[in-house]
Amino acid sequence: MAELKNRSAYFEFAIEDKYVAGMALTGTEIKSIRSGKVSFNDSFCYFSKGELYVKSLHIAEYSHGSYANHDPLRERKLLLQKKELKKMEKKLQEKGYTIVPLRIFINDKGLAKMEIGLGKGKKLHDKRDSIKQREADRELRRNFKL
Repeated sequence: MAELKNRSAYFEFAIEDKYVAGMALTGTEIKSIRSGKVSFNDSFCYFSKGELYVKSLHIAEYSHGSYANHDPLRERKLLLQKKELKKMEKKLQEKGYTIVPLRIFINDKGLAKMEIGLGKGKKLHDKRDSIKQREADRELRRNFKL
């Protein structure tokens, strides 16, 4: 099954909470996700009238689609329980918090799910720390062949 990760999200944001949300998709969108044609560039989540949407998530048009093919950049509704939505909306009121898509995967039942993270944007020095940590881990693996 396809698992697509947003690697830059962990570099740009300090993720505090993670949630798994369902996605409201069309038929050609799920087929494109299953073939791995998703780009997370600049994608983010926002609230509109108490509902959570993901914006700028690029799901490529399905290659065998017809006139019914989807718009690659359309806004997609994320499906979560009301108490989770209220908890996240309250957290977003605090300064610096944002919701970013972390990964898309297909669950056991064949449904597309999105893992989203609630986090704060990292400052430049935090990003440098992340790079140092990654290089130190790589050096350890190289030296000890882990």
